[in-house]
Amino acid sequence: MKSISRDDLKQMNETEHEDFVLINVLPRDTFNREHIRTSINIPVEEPSFLEQVEAVVGSKDRKVVVYCANFDCDASVKAAKKLEDAGFTQVYDYEGGTRDWFEQKHAA
Repeated sequence: MKSISRDDLKQMNETEHEDFVLINVLPRDTFNREHIRTSINIPVEEPSFLEQVEAVVGSKDRKVVVYCANFDCDASVKAAKKLEDAGFTQVYDYEGGTRDWFEQKHAA
């Protein structure tokens, strides 16, 4: 698992239009309150987490970026570990999560 910064994600998302899937791994109600616009929600605590990710991503070699609430939240680290253990080869953790993303947006 590699960590990426807000700027890395912003560049992947907006500038380079890279082929990747951005996954919010928090519970659905948290996702519904606030999330990064281009992300989908697959809660890491769901028993079928790996199956759902695989269905969406298609290939274990496709880039996957996971995130949760903030730097203190460990859900994205758990999700990244699960994905790597399942054989996904390009797993990235956006550690700042939702809070970091929106703090920057409001500051701009």
